[in-house]
Amino acid sequence: MTDSLFSSFSLRGTEFRNRVTLSPMCQYSAEDGLANEWHRVHLGTRAVGGAGLVMMEATAVDPDGRITPHCHGIWSDDHAERLAPITDFMRSQGAMPGIQLAHAGRKASTSRPWDGNEPLQPDEGGWEVVGPSAEPYPHSEGTVPTQKMDAGDIDALIEQFGAGAERALAAGFEVAEVHAAHGYLLHEFLSPVTNDRDDEYGGSFENRSRLVREVTERVRSVWPDEKPVFVRISASDWLPDRPSWDIEQSVRLAAELDELGADLIDVSGGGLHPDQQIPNTGPGYQVPYAEQIRAETDIGVATVGGITEPKHADALVRNERADMVALGREMLRNPYWPLQAAHELGEDIDWPPQYRRGQFS
Repeated sequence: MTDSLFSSFSLRGTEFRNRVTLSPMCQYSAEDGLANEWHRVHLGTRAVGGAGLVMMEATAVDPDGRITPHCHGIWSDDHAERLAPITDFMRSQGAMPGIQLAHAGRKASTSRPWDGNEPLQPDEGGWEVVGPSAEPYPHSEGTVPTQKMDAGDIDALIEQFGAGAERALAAGFEVAEVHAAHGYLLHEFLSPVTNDRDDEYGGSFENRSRLVREVTERVRSVWPDEKPVFVRISASDWLPDRPSWDIEQSVRLAAELDELGADLIDVSGGGLHPDQQIPNTGPGYQVPYAEQIRAETDIGVATVGGITEPKHADALVRNERADMVALGREMLRNPYWPLQAAHELGEDIDWPPQYRRGQFS
């Protein structure tokens, strides 16, 4: 039988009720990195709404790895304790809870989007940031002091990802996703645009991708064999005018991550540099990246990018262009998108009994 958007999907020993994923969407609503009622309602509503996988936003493994002072974190046991009731509720509604483990690198220490999205200096509530090189991110309104990471910093970062994964497991998450996309720290190491190192973490593809491989290995080492590990990448820097990260390197990296025990590549694009030339942003504009990785490797893929229509999302799975379909903005607009999509596609799925009076006839 042909797989569809609402057919179940298994990775290792974890079964997802369907292929719809809430893409990790930053909420900028934490205090000291701790989850609160906003996160409980935001994530819980999408679980009630029928998503197969509900992914927690980018969650910093270190306080200095937050994008803003209001970003979520998992650098202490207190953070995990706050999350446990949220994951329990998501699971009770049939959704698998996932978490995106992250470090913002040189894109850290900014204000929230609705506060201007401007760089915050250390005397403004911000902090000194780190990157593969000392060159700061070129914000339109100034820069934040940026320190080049040394060998000790890199070793510590790998352990922070491992510790974050252990806490995420204790908090009840079923999927751990390593965030190596959108111009944040691991992506900064991958791309020659932001990585001018001359040590074992810079120069060649093998060296630039070393940190992503080591972080993935570390997370996999603490994550149970029956639970999947995802890696999110930007398949292209969208910087064709200079040596940069591209789809060919992404395919190569995906194959290597598969060998290291990663189970799925969550394929996105861009975010590294403000000079990026974003392609036509029509429906599914990033799907070809996921499709190529799926065709040329043995690892699963999730696709993103302007996907809003149920028939489109369903066709992506039926035509074997992707294994999972991640929705971001559309699921912000409509947390019950999966329930409505199933009705439009003629699929019979369970509604929460509290909501069955509103079920489509």
